[in-house]
Amino acid sequence: MFGWEFPPHISGGLGTACYGLSKGLIQQSDLDLLFVVPKAYGDELLDNVEFIGANKIPIKSQKVKLTENERTIDYLEVRSTIAPYVDPEEFWRIKSTEVSDQFTTIQTTEEGFVEFSGTYGSTLYNEIEKYGIVAQRIAENNQFDIIHAHDWLTFPAGISAKKTSGKPLVIHVHATEFDRSRGNVNPHVFAIEQWGMTEADHIITVSNLTKQIVIEKYGIPESKITTVYNAVEPNEELNAVTIDKHNNNKIVTFLGRITMQKGPEYFIEAAYKVLQKMDNVRFVMAGSGDMMNKMIRLAAQRKIADRFHFTGFLKGEQVFELLKYSDVYIMPSVSEPFGISPLEAMQSNVPVIISKQSGVSEILKHAIKIDFWDIDAMADAIYGLLKYNALSNEFKTKGKAEVNSLKWDQAALKVRQIYDRVLTTEN
Repeated sequence: MFGWEFPPHISGGLGTACYGLSKGLIQQSDLDLLFVVPKAYGDELLDNVEFIGANKIPIKSQKVKLTENERTIDYLEVRSTIAPYVDPEEFWRIKSTEVSDQFTTIQTTEEGFVEFSGTYGSTLYNEIEKYGIVAQRIAENNQFDIIHAHDWLTFPAGISAKKTSGKPLVIHVHATEFDRSRGNVNPHVFAIEQWGMTEADHIITVSNLTKQIVIEKYGIPESKITTVYNAVEPNEELNAVTIDKHNNNKIVTFLGRITMQKGPEYFIEAAYKVLQKMDNVRFVMAGSGDMMNKMIRLAAQRKIADRFHFTGFLKGEQVFELLKYSDVYIMPSVSEPFGISPLEAMQSNVPVIISKQSGVSEILKHAIKIDFWDIDAMADAIYGLLKYNALSNEFKTKGKAEVNSLKWDQAALKVRQIYDRVLTTEN
């Protein structure tokens, strides 16, 4: 299984989903799981799973051929020969006299390791490319029956492992570029996604919403795709939690990346309308992203900044600590393939409001569903849950019971059925 992040080193729902699914899969006694990440830290949080960091795989000089959209890409991996005071640009100039410009040089450490940051920074494309190269060595040195790759970041690695081993590839689409960009699609990311979908023996999508995007935007036949919904990890500590807030303030929480996809501006506009009707409300925008400063300015422009709190990125227990104090959770996403955080909120006895444009809305009954753009409906829903205790308690009680029935074990069984079907077809 190729992932990009794993708890405790996560920056979003992808790592959480990888953890839950992996934990569910290893409950199956006849299944062994080898989980690969670009950078392993040594403190990954799951027993009985073998972890490999691509940064710990020694690479010797070799030529690796991958086919991307019928175009052959040649990689030459070299040990570092940078002399003192020679910068990377000068190194490339020197090496390019020896190597045709169709080759890419991959620098290694003295020990022969490829370095990875394991993050989503400015070198992301380069790290995805290097991950695919190291995946060939991992595939050569390990025994396995099937390959499972999570999201576009790992698709080249999955394809490389498939071509090296001859084993079937299942890819897991947690989000597409159409979700992340509101239609302003990055053609390079789209090409990697389509390449992965074309090369895969089967595709898992996290919702029917995502499945339709894969069919309509990427031209993949429906027969090649199966929807497997996400779940939530049980948290027994939440069952008996009672919080005394010591004041009359209500707290409404937005929790997620502050990006176009998540619709943060609609949350602020709805907050403005709610504050016209009641003043004992505080709004929390928990997360980070490229729209954070813009949202801070928007709250100031609406003259509600004194009722807003921007916490920055939260993880692990920090998330559940915030949810303990929340009276309403809202996810106004413009396009949300699934959305695990509403499940975590319901698990924490918090009533939730979610956009109809989310995958999780396909399975939840005890959540208020609104269109992301309908600020009036959003404000009405927030006001109703804050004003009427009977309504709030109804969603708390039934919501918690509903979410507790969504188990990763069940999702893992469906994934296992896909594995078995793919392996039977291969044989």
